[in-house]
Amino acid sequence: MKEEYDIIVVGAGPAGSMAARFAAEKGVSVLMLEKDRDVGYPVRCGEAISKAGVEEFIDSNELWIKAHINKFSFIAPDETEVLLQFDSEQEGYVLERRIFDYELAKTAVNTGAQILTRTYVNGLLFDDDKVAGVKYEHNGEQKELKAKIVIAADGVESRVGRWAGLKTHIDFRDMECCTQITAANINVDPNTLYFYFGEEFAPEGYFWIFPKGDNIANIGLGVSGMIGKKKSAQSFLNSFMEKYYPQAPILTTIAGGVPSAVTLDKISAPGIALVGDAARQVNPLSGGGIASGMIGASIAGRIAGEAIKMNKLDHLLTYDKAWHDRLGRRHETFNRIKEGIFNFSDEKFNIIAHSINKIPFEKRTLGRVFRTALIKQPSLIIDIAKVFVI
Repeated sequence: MKEEYDIIVVGAGPAGSMAARFAAEKGVSVLMLEKDRDVGYPVRCGEAISKAGVEEFIDSNELWIKAHINKFSFIAPDETEVLLQFDSEQEGYVLERRIFDYELAKTAVNTGAQILTRTYVNGLLFDDDKVAGVKYEHNGEQKELKAKIVIAADGVESRVGRWAGLKTHIDFRDMECCTQITAANINVDPNTLYFYFGEEFAPEGYFWIFPKGDNIANIGLGVSGMIGKKKSAQSFLNSFMEKYYPQAPILTTIAGGVPSAVTLDKISAPGIALVGDAARQVNPLSGGGIASGMIGASIAGRIAGEAIKMNKLDHLLTYDKAWHDRLGRRHETFNRIKEGIFNFSDEKFNIIAHSINKIPFEKRTLGRVFRTALIKQPSLIIDIAKVFVI
């Protein structure tokens, strides 16, 4: 341990590890602090990600790939199934996050970053209103550690950004209430992700089954905060399991909130940057945040490292625009699409499914599926055109 670091990263999830790695690649001193005993645990995630999202940062490895995904199944309220297959370039994975996160952390270590686990950050240090380090507890001792820049990768409940004066509040209506189990004896296609829509399954959200091989699957859902106030996500999950898999052994259960909104207005300030869920870098349409969090963190880490090397700490403030140009603007479009889709009635979901099934299977693309879904909403068709090849 040094007495002072150029950069301290709070949190050792995928975003934290990428921030540490890309900063360390600039030749600066980096320390990553993790409150839990082990990197990668506990897992609070559906664990699905695109192959491209993985391989921008790490080579694919069967060690942490539990399923290779080449199909989506969309299931309407009347149980009409729409199947969509994609080519090898669009392949996805269901991960084993415990191992995946650990391997990502190793890439940070291999570039020179240090990691300290069982370290609970409980405050920030300031120098003339600029963040200048952290306060933390380790092995029962309260300590302080100075840094030129702190990167907050401490998740959706991030306190670090709030301590720094950044507005991290999110309206409860934009916070998805999520719950998930990992269950055995789930006989589904091991190469398909299943998505259920409608009032019975997940109003103002969606229900999922993500296979993990050997008839094991992650089964869960997310509903809007407004719905969650009236009926818990766990109630929807219990009803689904009683109806479809009443005898399935449940191996794990997790629950939490997923920010389903656009990125925070400000994700950097003097001496600090926010990444991943802490910055609201989750895709607001899908709720997926692994790849987008790594992208945001890689940008923040690179810019933070550059700021140290140039001795121009204000360079960190360019992070907001760099993120917005890479994915932030795209997420604003996804958010508008989400608002159009999640308010559909069951009847409309059924009509959409029947219409899509009229498209020959070999001609179905994700873009055409969305275009069919929103055919009577011209403004959203334009948004879809921005993000899909139709």
